[in-house]
This record gives sequence, C-alpha cells and structure tokens, in this order.
Amino acid sequence: MPSVITDLCLREGSCKLICPVDCIVPGNPSDLYPKYYIDPVACIDCGACIPECPNGAIFPDMEVPSAYIAKGTEILSKPFGSEGFLETYDGINYDGEPVHLQATRQLREGEVVDLSSAIADNESYFNEGPGYYD
Repeated sequence: MPSVITDLCLREGSCKLICPVDCIVPGNPSDLYPKYYIDPVACIDCGACIPECPNGAIFPDMEVPSAYIAKGTEILSKPFGSEGFLETYDGINYDGEPVHLQATRQLREGEVVDLSSAIADNESYFNEGPGYYD
C-alpha cells in the first residue's frame, strides 16, 4: 500500500480530486468510517495526494508516525462511539459541501499520538469493510 490516510483526515476531499487514478474514496457510512481511504490495488504510488491534504493526514505507508507530535491545531476523528472522542466537527469540504464528523477531539500542542493504526484501518476497509473486493 503506497500511502495511508490517518485519523487527521477531516474529509476535505481535495486528495480525491487530485488523484490521477481515482483510488481515494470517502468512508461510508461516515459515522463508522469517518476518513477517506486509499485503494491499495488501484494506487500507483504517485504521491500527489500527500502535499494536497490541508490537514497533513496522508503519509507513505512506511512513514506513518507512531509518535506524531501535535502542533495543537489538529483534529483527530474516529468512528462514532470511540472512547474519549466526544467533540463534533462541522466543516466544509473542497466542493463546498458540509462535513459532519461525530467523534473528534482537538490535539493539544506537544501531545504525542500514534497514527499507525491507519495502516490496519485501510487494509481492513478494503479487505473486510465496505470497500471489500469480491
């Protein structure tokens, strides 16, 4: 899997628009899959999505940080009902459409978080979840 979208994703969506092979999909339903996912079969590892993400949520799979140090402006999103994620995020995506995430929390400056679970999340989404290949 060339790149992975982490829990820093707020479904802004410009990554999907810039992808030359249309391999980035929004999780559905968003309460269970609040971020975007990269189809590892379709991805050509061009890296165009990485600098496009305004939230810095996308990393090459071998560089997903297990000890990400927050600047204090980032928001993490998780599936609805996740422990400790009691805030909601309301924003606008790249197309001007509303984004509503039900389980988020803002990181504190200097807080260290493990983003590496995104690797397994992405694999699970395409191997067992709504993005499952038949």
